[in-house]
Amino acid sequence: MIRIAATADVHFGLDSAGTLRPSLEDLDADVFLIAGDLTRIGEPDEARVLADELDGLSVPTITVLGNHDFESDRTPEIRTVLERAGIAVLENASETIEVRGTRVGVIGVKGFGGGFFGACGSDFGEPEMKAFIRHTQKTSDRLRELLALSDADVKVALLHYSPVEATLQGERLEIYPFLGSYLLAEAVDAAGVDIVLHGHAHNGTEKGVTPGGVPVRNVSQFVTRRPYSVYVIETADKGVRV
Repeated sequence: MIRIAATADVHFGLDSAGTLRPSLEDLDADVFLIAGDLTRIGEPDEARVLADELDGLSVPTITVLGNHDFESDRTPEIRTVLERAGIAVLENASETIEVRGTRVGVIGVKGFGGGFFGACGSDFGEPEMKAFIRHTQKTSDRLRELLALSDADVKVALLHYSPVEATLQGERLEIYPFLGSYLLAEAVDAAGVDIVLHGHAHNGTEKGVTPGGVPVRNVSQFVTRRPYSVYVIETADKGVRV
């Protein structure tokens, strides 16, 4: 049995010290995952406040970056700050940890938008539109590749953007193309994974599933109304429960 604690959209600022750590003191999990939007406007000083908050946590902490973390164009500095505190920052990369003899692989890809079947963009027309969709294609292809390469017993896809519409329900339909892409779900279903965790959709819904049957969870604090949620993967039958 693997216990995964996860959250997203913590949006740490300079005044956020002490807002998360107290809820983590009795954390009953094997790993702590953050699905992006670590900061408010992507400033390294904001990341430093979060790093101090998570420093010395009793379990491995792994994260991806979200759109807010790119705002100030200082993501290399943000990554350095977090990694110095022992936090693994996955940018189109994977991390494997061992939990009681079980290899748990966390595959981290920010993802991007583009939309879903029937209401999605295509790489046609203006260069700007092509660049938008091709970025999603590139990150989705990388997700598929990393999942296929992982030899972990349990695989977790850690994204910021959503791979399915179900966890976006509650958001305005007009902004779905900016909240995720079906290409991410195609990558997940093609390569195989036990659970997908994402954030970004503050007004969405917690639970969804890919067309191939993979559980998807929107772990944004704005959705779960909790500092974090715990998801249990039963290693005997690979079932997922909250």
